[in-house]
Amino acid sequence: MCTTLGLADTDGNVYHGRTLELDVEDVYAVTYVPVGTPFTSNAAGSEPLKYDAKYAFIAIGAPDRAPTADDPLGPSDVKVIEGMNTAGVSFSLLAYPTKAGAEEAKATTKAMVDAVDLGSWALANFANVDEVKQGIADHGISLTLLPFVGNLPFPFHFIARDKTGKALVIEFLEGELTLHDNPVGVMTNGPKFEWHLTNLDNFTHLNNVDVSKNKFGNLEVSQPDSGIATATIPSSNTSVGRFIKALYYSNFTEKGESTEMALYNLARVMDNFDRPRGVTTDPGESGGLPGTQMVKDAVSTEYTSWTNLSDLAHGTFMVRAYQAFNYTSFDLNELSKKNEIHLALLSSLKPLGGDGTDAMFPLPAKS
Repeated sequence: MCTTLGLADTDGNVYHGRTLELDVEDVYAVTYVPVGTPFTSNAAGSEPLKYDAKYAFIAIGAPDRAPTADDPLGPSDVKVIEGMNTAGVSFSLLAYPTKAGAEEAKATTKAMVDAVDLGSWALANFANVDEVKQGIADHGISLTLLPFVGNLPFPFHFIARDKTGKALVIEFLEGELTLHDNPVGVMTNGPKFEWHLTNLDNFTHLNNVDVSKNKFGNLEVSQPDSGIATATIPSSNTSVGRFIKALYYSNFTEKGESTEMALYNLARVMDNFDRPRGVTTDPGESGGLPGTQMVKDAVSTEYTSWTNLSDLAHGTFMVRAYQAFNYTSFDLNELSKKNEIHLALLSSLKPLGGDGTDAMFPLPAKS
């Protein structure tokens, strides 16, 4: 599934990392959206919500339909999975199967913003987490059935983060919207976020100090190596295990004294959530989202499709695909000088990383 966490450097600047794991590959695109870009969110049972981007942003997303010659893709067609705007707000969509909205959720929330548009709406309009929270209160969210996951209820939840370190979790349980201030700054998947916080009561012993010597009766024992402090971190790739692991690394990793060192640290932390194909399998079923298909020989294997690092203070957005060794970097400050939507297919980025600006091309405007 997915893991997201935040780190800070010694100056208090905030950095955000996330992975995305599924058992199928989608057509992902890194998309830059300039100020003034028009959007429309067509929530069922509501008048279309139209808005123009107040802030430029960059995001990883996937189109929700195939383009045609007569109807090319527009900004509202690309649904944000991960993104960051020029105000230093990041927004992440993570899988939340079995816990999200039911079809009748439209009766319990204001049908204004379609949930699949929440990422672009938040990044385009808001400068901090408090504004996101107020915007949701003002407009409400509509949950609709999604064709690309088998016409099932919305199987996702969200986390918004800003450059002050504040984080907001947006969840739905059987159609009911809940907002949670996130005091620990990490999130994975189900169960509901409140459950994960309660589960932390079982991990009061977590500490990064190695206790390498002890005595049992008359027998003195000692570790031949360092690292025993991590022995009680869950080793599984389950949502519950990854939540604890993310909490541990985000709390105890040292704060970098420079932007570069903070990003180096974050990259090393996120490596702990990297999952190669085949490391776990689910024979005969899909381990990913509802409605996804098995990928090879009727055996599902979740793997890390891509990993993202975001520097919320300085506007650097980095991504590494499964087929890449290194991160490709995008400078949002430089991109914000452009007046057109630009995108780059994730599959087109160089395996050895580097500057991704040259890989981006303008999105043809709709006539």
